[in-house]
Amino acid sequence: MTTVYDVPADKLIEKLKEELKTMKEITPPEWSKFVKTSSSKERLPDQEDWWYIRAASILRKIYIYGPVGVSRLRTAYGSKKNRGHKPERFRKASGAIIRRILQQLEEADLVKSETGRVITPKGRSLLDRISKEIEG
Repeated sequence: MTTVYDVPADKLIEKLKEELKTMKEITPPEWSKFVKTSSSKERLPDQEDWWYIRAASILRKIYIYGPVGVSRLRTAYGSKKNRGHKPERFRKASGAIIRRILQQLEEADLVKSETGRVITPKGRSLLDRISKEIEG
């Protein structure tokens, strides 16, 4: 049986993004049009549907690395900040964005909170079904 481990991440995230768009629980808040994803970024995200891409990516990370918390996800999505002539330094990603996406995934019953976020059977079956579609 094909799982998340067997398919390329970019194809999985693209298909999962389209699936998440159909769920009424996963919706970008009003402020998502105006925020950067990290203090190390200089501009807003280019894609219009970046919220769904990040949600799909977080769901995949929880499937593979779970249980994970907001802090570990902030580190995973962080990057180096350009500080001009000074050396670059690592900055974590925005916790508010990750936290809100995790709350929406919990409302959709794809993730549950124990000692960190873990994937539910509904979330696991969704990701396995999409992986099978990609492979087949």
